[in-house]
Amino acid sequence: MAKTAAKLVANTGRQCLRNFFLTCQSSSGAHRINITEWGEANNSNVLICAHGLTRCGRDFDTLAIAMSDKYRVLCPDIVGRGKSDWLDDRADYNYPQYVSDMVRLVAKSGAKTLHWVGTSMGGIIGMLLAAQPNSPIVRFVINDVGPIIPKSSLERISKYMDEKASPLFASIEDAITIVRSVSPFGPLTDAEWRDTTLPLIKPAANGQWQFRYDPAIALALKSQPIVDVDLTPFWNEVKCPVLVTRGENSDLLLPTTYAAMCAKPNVRGVEFANTGHAPMFQDAASIAVVREFLLSK
Repeated sequence: MAKTAAKLVANTGRQCLRNFFLTCQSSSGAHRINITEWGEANNSNVLICAHGLTRCGRDFDTLAIAMSDKYRVLCPDIVGRGKSDWLDDRADYNYPQYVSDMVRLVAKSGAKTLHWVGTSMGGIIGMLLAAQPNSPIVRFVINDVGPIIPKSSLERISKYMDEKASPLFASIEDAITIVRSVSPFGPLTDAEWRDTTLPLIKPAANGQWQFRYDPAIALALKSQPIVDVDLTPFWNEVKCPVLVTRGENSDLLLPTTYAAMCAKPNVRGVEFANTGHAPMFQDAASIAVVREFLLSK
């Protein structure tokens, strides 16, 4: 299976890459979210890949290429990130808003079959959607997040966002260095670090570079006291088959939470060695794990 994934990544190329914008609604008006799309546009088998807190949909390029022979793959930039609009009211950076936007995307996709891969924040969005009665999600990969999110990991993320809030970088290489220093994604190559950093930054004044995400996201995160988060009532309502993926050194999906998730019927788990929060699905072996699960009967 790993060789199959490697062959797909090598042979598919990037000719299937497209972008479109989708208009959604918040309390303060309309906003557009950017979606990167792979595969045949008329394929009713849809895979949505949702990213982490300050990342963007281009995190999934390698996985999307490998899956585009079987799916129309949609990789949204969640509002406030990537090339999507920023919200006028920072209070709207919340999960009800993200879920509302993704419901709009699901409806727009016209999916006959909907599968979901979600990393961290994207996994929570997927959990909230999959927990709904008559959810369209029929297979779900939840990557390095679970129903119990410890306060300590949220404090680390908050500190990390404070430290990198709207910094200016003298060069692309400086931005890559910073991203590498705070992102325990595992053993990525230099080329992979570059590929996964470039979509996160944009040109600034005087030849400098800055992150694309809205700094107000950090303010929204800090607007409430940081406490342990318990989403167990939602997790208990997820009925579809689930693959839980975890970095063995993750501080966000703790071993006890991971073990409890894998004990639930219709759930299996895979851990990736030498990886923290979160696995990035850049190599053929990890892609093969996702592909085998999503395409299994």
